[in-house]
Amino acid sequence: MDHDPAAGRSWQLITAALTAAVGPGRDRARWTVFLCPVHEADGQPHTPSLGVRYDPTQGKTIVRCFAHCDDKDVLDKIGLRVRDMWDRLPERAQRQGEQCGQRRPPSGAQRAHQQRVSLVDKAIDYTRLPIPSKPDLGEAIGPTETVCTYVYRSADGHVEGAVTRRTTPHEHGDKKSFTQAHWNGTDWEPTGFAPIPYRLPEVLDGVASGREIYVCEGEKDVTRAIEAGQIATCNAMGTGSWTAEHARWLHGAGRVIVVADRDRPGYLHAAKVADTLHGRVGEVRVLQAAAGKDLSDHLDAGHQFADLEMVPYLDRHYRQPRTQQQRHITRSR
Repeated sequence: MDHDPAAGRSWQLITAALTAAVGPGRDRARWTVFLCPVHEADGQPHTPSLGVRYDPTQGKTIVRCFAHCDDKDVLDKIGLRVRDMWDRLPERAQRQGEQCGQRRPPSGAQRAHQQRVSLVDKAIDYTRLPIPSKPDLGEAIGPTETVCTYVYRSADGHVEGAVTRRTTPHEHGDKKSFTQAHWNGTDWEPTGFAPIPYRLPEVLDGVASGREIYVCEGEKDVTRAIEAGQIATCNAMGTGSWTAEHARWLHGAGRVIVVADRDRPGYLHAAKVADTLHGRVGEVRVLQAAAGKDLSDHLDAGHQFADLEMVPYLDRHYRQPRTQQQRHITRSR
């Protein structure tokens, strides 16, 4: 287990107590995993199911048993209390900050980012999303094939660019990849293109007519939504690529429904999209599939759009009117 020197007191305390009780942990993606002292401390071989990670934003060590043991029971077993999950209790942290007066307060953009990350962490903890892992697909066993090409058009309908989805068969599944191209009027150039939403002309019609607009994570889900009679869009190249430039085309819409993929990148992406629209459209909702990971899985399982579920914390936060403080943070970016 790699000990992060930047982690706070709670991390050092909890990981040391767990190591003494059940042995050292192992680093796995964003968690360090231990045997759970509640149900895996019988000396028998187990696959460790207790995840521990440090959240520097909250100054807190998160303890989660993926077999659903209560974190208080876990801490009781190693001689600690729930309050030991925090480096300092919130009141103490606030008083010390007032006394010290040496740290520069975070900028508006930093506060907005910290708030989004904190909300996403709470949503992940509440939803108990599985530990992310990258599957081993093995060796490639065939040539790369083009699955679909999605054409992006400007507001006046002219072709601006395209995203091509490809798959390469491997021993244990297909590996997908995406490329962009820009149309210069005569030829395709293998470069990016202007930050415009997919199906922009239809989006603008939806804004003008007051229709609900769905923002998905990828073109495949957008296509499914359109086939079902909805207005939908996304940005090119998936998570992390949405910007305020994409969002400005939706300003003034009556209601925007952000459909989050059910994983950490999906939640982070949905929070970023919702944040750029919050206070600039009539209402923002952040929803997710009732079955599977994304909107396509949701529809394949026989569910309707009305069956989409709220993403904990994110939906409630962005459904509320933007406060004066939030408007100031946004203007200061």
